[in-house]
Amino acid sequence: MSDPAKHILLTEGPDRTGLIYYVMGVLFRHGLNVIHNNEYVSPAGHFFMRTEFSAPVDGTLGADTLLGELHTALPDSGIVFRLSPQRKKRIVVMVTKEHHCLGDLLIRHAFDELNADILAVVSNYDTLQPLVSKFGIPFHHISHEGRNRDEHEAAIQQTLVQYMPEYIVLAKYMRVLTPHFVNQYPNRIINIHHSFLPAFVGANPYRQAFERGVKIIGATAHFVNNDLDEGPIIAQNVKEVNHRQSATDMATEGRDVEKIVLSQALKLVFTDRVFIAGNRAVVL
Repeated sequence: MSDPAKHILLTEGPDRTGLIYYVMGVLFRHGLNVIHNNEYVSPAGHFFMRTEFSAPVDGTLGADTLLGELHTALPDSGIVFRLSPQRKKRIVVMVTKEHHCLGDLLIRHAFDELNADILAVVSNYDTLQPLVSKFGIPFHHISHEGRNRDEHEAAIQQTLVQYMPEYIVLAKYMRVLTPHFVNQYPNRIINIHHSFLPAFVGANPYRQAFERGVKIIGATAHFVNNDLDEGPIIAQNVKEVNHRQSATDMATEGRDVEKIVLSQALKLVFTDRVFIAGNRAVVL
């Protein structure tokens, strides 16, 4: 007998008495088994809940009916429900020349650790094509040379349309995206930044950190918006350093942190654990 299909219900909106009771009542009436449930109410009174449940093996979920009953149980409440099957996300990775984050993602993908399918890798240089080819994943070299930013992004977009990705992962893609591009993928572009944001934004963060004599370095994975390096933060981590280490030493240490933080963030997003609340990411 096959395992029951698993689904995730995301609930958010103004907090009110009985929210969990009403949601669970609808799931119970449909014969759905709740496996995990996690909820959070912000200080401003906004409710977030992630509910993982399984459907009967021999039945169908009837998603429209389920969502309709949820809205009927909580009419005019301002509550938003999102329902998705527990499955791999479709992603495209964008890179420039640095290999460490991409290499880590390719290995995790090969061993089925990402909960995602890497459909293609896109780069403005061909430096990493030999690496990607070893994993049998399409590589698209779309050079920025001889093109303005809009022309370059239009060429990238033509390639992305072929794959229809749910998310775009910037694994050390070192070009600033225009608002037009970002707006086509709202809260669907994930970037790894080589510093513990909001400190040391922009270029050469490890040089900035070295010059300030920092005692920790870190990395930040965040959603991309139209404010440079200021999108909602998904995951962060740090590592201790000291005055004996050069900026180059710090960059070497930082690369290890970057790839770990990026993979952590992607696992959270690809298992539907992240809500966007203004410029904050709520992780359940």
